[in-house]
Amino acid sequence: ANNLLVGGTGLLAATVQYGSDKTLDDVTNLAVLFEEYDVIVVPADSPYETLDDLVEAWRADPAGLPWTGGGSFDQLVVTDLALSAGIDPVDTTYISSDGGGEAIQALLNGTAAAATGGYPDNIDQIESGRLRALALVAEEPVEGIDIPTAREQGYDVTLSNWRSLSAPKGLEDAEIAELEELIAASTETDEWRDAVDRYHWTVNVRTGDELDEFLASERERIERLYEEMGL
Repeated sequence: ANNLLVGGTGLLAATVQYGSDKTLDDVTNLAVLFEEYDVIVVPADSPYETLDDLVEAWRADPAGLPWTGGGSFDQLVVTDLALSAGIDPVDTTYISSDGGGEAIQALLNGTAAAATGGYPDNIDQIESGRLRALALVAEEPVEGIDIPTAREQGYDVTLSNWRSLSAPKGLEDAEIAELEELIAASTETDEWRDAVDRYHWTVNVRTGDELDEFLASERERIERLYEEMGL
């Protein structure tokens, strides 16, 4: 009971993508704590001033407008945007990068025309003027982030990069309750609040039945996206 797994959207997606025989059903899921949101960006000198501009060019030549991102989660966001825009994800060119830094470099050197990546990974480049942010991938506007959401612009893309905590299977009820109390107490500390501010997390705690329902719906959603990608 003193072992915890930090998971999230990427971990869940990996179990789907690779057909893992071990999934989040095989652990004791305790809580989803916060979300990170992707941002859709282009170079500052890009001809695409708005998300509509980008999507229009993408529709005209799906394979000829290459995307990049820092991992499998970012590709899921691109896929979801393609579906919302009426573009077949199979026709899309996606260049996978090993992390946000490599994705930004691919964007700046012209290898890719657009990218999706975590807002915390891109904020410095956006504020410096090297990247232009076209949309935040969130269900609703986020206080302190002056970027319109994709949903506000007519594209219902809301997949978030959440983080979860899980424990091994087979724990006693008392052990689970103790871990839940520890998590709750930790999220009330100054250190936690500092981390939330520093990393631009959006706190969205889910536990109990709400957590189980959320994880099931996210798995179904991600399975659908991988099917649309032809994987």
